[in-house]
Amino acid sequence: MVLIVKTINKYLKIICCLFIVTGCSNAHNGDLHFVEPSKTDKFNFPYYLFVPHNVNKDNMTFIVVEPNNTGFADDDLQKHSAKAERMATKDFYIGRYVAGELNYPLLVPVFPRSKTNWEVYTHALDRDAMLQAGNKLERIDLQLIAMFDDARALLKTKGIDANEKILLTGFSASGTFANRFTLLHPEKVFAVAAGGLNGLLMLPEDSLNGNDLNYPLGINDFEVVTGNEFQIDLFKDVPQLYFMGELDDNDAVPYSDAYSQDERETICDLIGSDEMLPKRWDFCKTVYQQNDINAQIKVFKGIGHEQPDEVKKEVVNFFERELTRGGIEHN
Repeated sequence: MVLIVKTINKYLKIICCLFIVTGCSNAHNGDLHFVEPSKTDKFNFPYYLFVPHNVNKDNMTFIVVEPNNTGFADDDLQKHSAKAERMATKDFYIGRYVAGELNYPLLVPVFPRSKTNWEVYTHALDRDAMLQAGNKLERIDLQLIAMFDDARALLKTKGIDANEKILLTGFSASGTFANRFTLLHPEKVFAVAAGGLNGLLMLPEDSLNGNDLNYPLGINDFEVVTGNEFQIDLFKDVPQLYFMGELDDNDAVPYSDAYSQDERETICDLIGSDEMLPKRWDFCKTVYQQNDINAQIKVFKGIGHEQPDEVKKEVVNFFERELTRGGIEHN
């Protein structure tokens, strides 16, 4: 069953109606809340919050967050909402699979991806998205944090205490969002696992070979874009798992919605464009290792741009290991 929830104010006065959700293959059933922003909220778009029926109310829980990724640009927000709902309800998607296996709530935002303003690739948190100002898209990274805070308050009304940090995941564009968000807000991420990343990670470097690496390639203008200094020590400590499929040929670098011409030239000149795997991916891995980042950067044999069960199980195992290392009891 699904609860559709409209947020009246910060304290979540709830209007509910019920309907049946079909096609959900995960054995862990739960309630789905659709939360719309109020005038006083610090987010401008709705989000979905899936809450497993058997979430443990005796121990501190975590909220799994997977940014939405529609897979295409469209000016109709409802189309992005429909895809976000699928991500929140079907364990084909990595976030829903993790939430079901760990019995943790899952948050999926409904950020738009405009066809009219196609260069603003919100679902990948690209430079154009981060530079939006004076409109509803301004700082969607901070809007996601506000959604998370709102979700914690909603869960509190149900007797569920959620940790102040998130378990972050994503695949393809949402995987890129997850990687970039972790550099932007390492203080909010307990652990992150993301894949299908086009063989390219945001690098914790301000330059390579004397060439500036601006956001989202690196951190050269980090303070200009965000208003804050890069928290390298916090970022180093975040447990991270990034993965590609050995046969993945889905490369976003050649496309202008994902990267500008300047960014593309920088990637080609300094990192390499002719060989996504293993050349570009290995380069990123080396940079992360040289900076002592707590990251596993790996390739799954025999798969392409996909997230089969073997990959999703590895992600669950990764999160379980990190929870155990943190001394946190989990289901």
